[in-house]
Amino acid sequence: MFKHLSLALFLLALGCMTGAHAQAPGADKAVSAEQFAASLTPQSGKIDLPGGLATLNLPDSFRYLTPTDAERVLVQAWGNPPGHKSLGMIVPASGVMGKDGWGVIITYEDDGHVKDSDADTIKYDELLKDMQEAVLEGNKERKTQGYAAMQLVGWAEKPSYEKNTHKMFWAKELSITGEAEHSLNYNIRVLGRKGVLVLNAIATMDQIASIRQEMSKVTAFSDFTPGNRYADYNPATDKMAEYGLAALVAGGVASKLGLFGKLLALLLAFKKLIIIAVGGAGMAVVNFFRGKRDDKVDLSK
Repeated sequence: MFKHLSLALFLLALGCMTGAHAQAPGADKAVSAEQFAASLTPQSGKIDLPGGLATLNLPDSFRYLTPTDAERVLVQAWGNPPGHKSLGMIVPASGVMGKDGWGVIITYEDDGHVKDSDADTIKYDELLKDMQEAVLEGNKERKTQGYAAMQLVGWAEKPSYEKNTHKMFWAKELSITGEAEHSLNYNIRVLGRKGVLVLNAIATMDQIASIRQEMSKVTAFSDFTPGNRYADYNPATDKMAEYGLAALVAGGVASKLGLFGKLLALLLAFKKLIIIAVGGAGMAVVNFFRGKRDDKVDLSK
């Protein structure tokens, strides 16, 4: 049923590469995790995201990090290569540097207004099978490049769409050969007038109970501003996206040719972020490798 998504999922699996333990550069300039956390500037309350498209009405248990601070957490604290552009990060008020620290990366895809007419007709069990097959197929290429195989275990949270709020959420459990812990990929999509607000949580499967509860709160306090909401769509002036809800869940944007259209993000656990971008000239992969956080981080960058 969803065989046109197989190529998208193949490319997705191709990009999901495990990385070696990242060492913080400039060990002589390293500081403690507590010092690094103190150098961040978390914000509370009502947050207007960059560009004025959406707002976050944060309860006391959450904080917001600016795109600059979010990049610092990803690169300096979690050992990832630089270059990920975001609208910031939602983090627990308790912080991101503890053993159970986690965060939600916020991005925006301006591919157009996504129709939700397929919400009641998507057969998620069939979609999952296609996604699993595509991931397994992608392992052939992963093996040639020397990377461990990856398996999509199943839904950690079956996809659900709220028609009244035009918000969708789901979660996937993934395993990587040689890794004891399974990855949790928890996703929220808020459909808007001209695009989709993307909120992806970074966590591990052993955090599923708490993340499920916390992400329900994230769904509630994240929304577009007046004029940018789903109901504000104007067919006379606004572009319609070339894909529907099924493609959002599958992780790929189906264009007229059935290929990847634009940048999509997949967040895996172990503080790993993988971005796959496919353009007309080919595929660019930016891999935020796995790295257990050291007690010391480099603040020199």
